[in-house]
Amino acid sequence: VQLQASGGGLVQAGGSLRLSCAASGWTFSSYVMGWFRQAPGKEREFVAAIRWSFPSTYYVDSVKGRFTISRDNARSTVYLQMSSLKPEDTAAYYCAAGRIPLSNKDYEYDYWGQGTQVTVSS
Repeated sequence: VQLQASGGGLVQAGGSLRLSCAASGWTFSSYVMGWFRQAPGKEREFVAAIRWSFPSTYYVDSVKGRFTISRDNARSTVYLQMSSLKPEDTAAYYCAAGRIPLSNKDYEYDYWGQGTQVTVSS
């Protein structure tokens, strides 16, 4: 089971980035995929989640209307489109997977990818 996150970078406030998480190694139709983030000195925070099997999504309030989570079943990839970025969005972003209901609890996810750094300058 592998999750490979990519797409981070440096962007000015108000800009956009798209993160990708490529999944492999299991049959993921029954899985939930999530994005979390962790800023220096802060706890890991839930960002968004989506079910593979049907497009049910869940967002933390602070990103609603700015971020969109989606999945491409053919590519086994989950995306996080981030728009109207703010300096407070600066963090390492992690993708995760679990055979769970939609959840914002990191301990419920079984598999994690490496982080991809997002830095938003003011």
